[in-house]
Amino acid sequence: MAKKLNIDPWGTSNLEEEDYARLIQEFGISEITESLRQKMLKNRFIRRKIIFGHRDMNLVFKAMEAGQPWAVMSGIKPSGPFHLGTSTTALEIVEFQKMGGKVFYGIADVESWEDNGIPWEEAEETMVDNIADILAFGLDPSPEKAYIWRQSKEPIVKDVCFKVSRLVTQNMLNAIYGERTFGLYLSSLIQVADIILPQILDGPQPTVVPVGIDQDPHIRLTRDLTRRNYKDFFLPGATYHYLLSGIDGSDKMAKRNPNSYFTFNEPFKSIEKKIKGTLTGGRRNLEEQRQLGGEPQKCMVYKILMYHFEEDDEKLADDFEMCVKGELMCGDHKKECIEKVLAFIENHQKKKEKLIDKAKTLLKIE
Repeated sequence: MAKKLNIDPWGTSNLEEEDYARLIQEFGISEITESLRQKMLKNRFIRRKIIFGHRDMNLVFKAMEAGQPWAVMSGIKPSGPFHLGTSTTALEIVEFQKMGGKVFYGIADVESWEDNGIPWEEAEETMVDNIADILAFGLDPSPEKAYIWRQSKEPIVKDVCFKVSRLVTQNMLNAIYGERTFGLYLSSLIQVADIILPQILDGPQPTVVPVGIDQDPHIRLTRDLTRRNYKDFFLPGATYHYLLSGIDGSDKMAKRNPNSYFTFNEPFKSIEKKIKGTLTGGRRNLEEQRQLGGEPQKCMVYKILMYHFEEDDEKLADDFEMCVKGELMCGDHKKECIEKVLAFIENHQKKKEKLIDKAKTLLKIE
């Protein structure tokens, strides 16, 4: 009997490498072909095959070729600081903006209240911190290139939530999400509005939403309700990246499990300790490592560098090959990882500190 796959946008999704192929088939996701990858090499997440699947990216590419507008939409739930998992999507957003997409970035404070019990006012400090992070990553917030909003303060998304709800039944939501509190169902409908907001504000255009596959239930619901309510709109597309496992060996980096990740605000000693203890693809001892080689595809040190902290593709390829040949020891690789991570975060924090006031302005917070 096939393993039951737990795809949960509000919790842990217990996925192994072989599960992704099955989900691609079950959900009707298109794989990133080599032809499409070659056309999108400027995006390092596509170039490095971290993004493995998509919905309707061909429409985005056609708009790029024709010089027509297209959008990239995402957001953040302000329930804590950016960590390795949540920053993956933020960095993808910056990559797509550099390729010409206008960014629409929503602060999901309604969902944060429903899922985490964080009142909107108490979430404001976290919102500012999150926006300062993505600005430090390189997001251009100029009005022609980005639109940032809070769910609780954007009347359009709440109006759309009511409009699309006419065609939503309890059975439909149960089929997609399972049995949940009604507040989470409501927040999912507000997310539908978030995702189609680019077309409401700027007119029909291809829109891509970068997500992990655990968020695909939101994408499928949005495409269905867009098809039925906004017949002149493009169906929102998506890209799907592999989910990072927790650095402690848990299934997924999650804010509920602080040992599974480190944040971009964390003390350096804590980050260093966590990387030293992280799961690798090494063997039981040095002798066995040299004889059999390591398994970099399982190594969180390699993945941390590949996703976030190594700019040189050739260096990544060399490290992979050296690990497989048993020429790269885990201790040496961890030491290198720690140095690169701490140098990056130190520089990031300096840039971020100068962007706090800008973040407050964008969020209209005094």
